[in-house]
Amino acid sequence: MSKKIQTEFIDNFLVVWDPERGSELFKLGFYGKPVGIPKPKVADFNVPLILDLMEGLYLVEKGLVMVYEGPQRRRVSFVKLRRRARKLYDEFDLKYAVYRNLRDQELVVAPGIKYGCDFAVYRQGPGVDHAPYMVSVKKAKDEVTATDVVKAGRLATTVRKRFIIAIPDLEDERIQYLIFKWFKA
Repeated sequence: MSKKIQTEFIDNFLVVWDPERGSELFKLGFYGKPVGIPKPKVADFNVPLILDLMEGLYLVEKGLVMVYEGPQRRRVSFVKLRRRARKLYDEFDLKYAVYRNLRDQELVVAPGIKYGCDFAVYRQGPGVDHAPYMVSVKKAKDEVTATDVVKAGRLATTVRKRFIIAIPDLEDERIQYLIFKWFKA
């Protein structure tokens, strides 16, 4: 990629107005959602690309995008974006640590709200393969009951996914993944 892609910070999103640059970004790892295209089958589109704050922060951190706001096109810092994300997402720092770790492993990470978890994780990307994993982020001190595990397991089995609990330790920057595998007796 030649130079940083310009994005505009609007409300809680980043917008790539240039469709060509948005397509470039999308091709890199299914980043963002093309406006008006719910399930894009091709990476070349002629509409703006919308990034949520989690993926936008990751792309800023990786040096792939530059963020500005307002008619004066003032630069927006990583710190300001993170501050906004912390207001928007519960336990943002924990979730972002997991998001970054999964993305750094070249996995495609999408919101998991439709599965009742934090992330749906793909090996290749939406439309190319199905997300084999549903990931819920927990603190080490969180209580997970047997009922929680059974509910998650039933849902994961129904949608043919592995259920994973991610437990980040922000102090030593490690993440433990507990992967549940269901089998028939």
